[in-house]
Amino acid sequence: MLDKLHKNLRGIDVRINEPLRKYTYTKVGGPADFLAFPRNRYELSRIVQFANGEGIPWIVLGNASNLIVRDGGIRGFVIMFDKLNTITVDGYIIEAEAGANLIETTRVARFHSLTGFEFACGIPGSIGGAVYMNAGAYGGEISHILLSAQVLDKSGEIYTIDAHEMKFGYRHSILQEEDSIVISAKFALKPGDYTRISQEMDRLTYLRQLKQPLEYPSCGSVFKRPVGHFAGHLISEAGLQGLRVGGIEVSKKHAGFMINVADGTAKDYEDLIAQVIATVEKKSGVTLEPEVRIIGDYMSD
Repeated sequence: MLDKLHKNLRGIDVRINEPLRKYTYTKVGGPADFLAFPRNRYELSRIVQFANGEGIPWIVLGNASNLIVRDGGIRGFVIMFDKLNTITVDGYIIEAEAGANLIETTRVARFHSLTGFEFACGIPGSIGGAVYMNAGAYGGEISHILLSAQVLDKSGEIYTIDAHEMKFGYRHSILQEEDSIVISAKFALKPGDYTRISQEMDRLTYLRQLKQPLEYPSCGSVFKRPVGHFAGHLISEAGLQGLRVGGIEVSKKHAGFMINVADGTAKDYEDLIAQVIATVEKKSGVTLEPEVRIIGDYMSD
């Protein structure tokens, strides 16, 4: 298999049995059989065609921010889009490749005095992941500004989908149902005032730094917002801030976050999540639903 891989994917950055904890925001995750970093769509197509031809599963992680990879790792190919990160501006439209940093894209919008993207100025993650899960904050969502996206399906075909076809909902898009992957996205913004855009981005960045435990590895906001409630408030009211399993702790700064304070594992994360769900349900009757994606294999005994 390795001989075939080297022959067919010559020139592409593919790493064998690579620990994913080196790349995830949580700093947890076992090894990927093959971890690939395509530099362009041609290399991406070669990887997908090879994997499909050999019957090897493949998955795209984006930049692995709102994600927990289990300790047993991921079989097959894991594809990361770090090098697919071009951002271009044409009038009031910004087009960004899937691996482009979301925060950096909002800065490009500010540089060109384009408004509408300010809400995302502090959201860690990539453009692809943001579109996939309809990322949002402070009253804004990707669905408010997306024009269209180019996506890759499991067969390796690339096609364009318009925003009105995305079936956007709270942290949801049709891509999750179809198991398709964003390659690039176009956003329709409006002309604005550079100073006002900067002030709003500074304000939102200050609020995020004030309220969130950004100094620790984490998967971001762990739970979806329950109807009529806030997950962090329910967790705090249940007296769970500071609760720790292994090296993972419910943040004392923001109860909606779980932080890796002492070389925690994915199992620590999952056990803590289960404990929080059970306790909150017992105390309030509300069942929390994880927003974070949990993927991969459990560690074998």
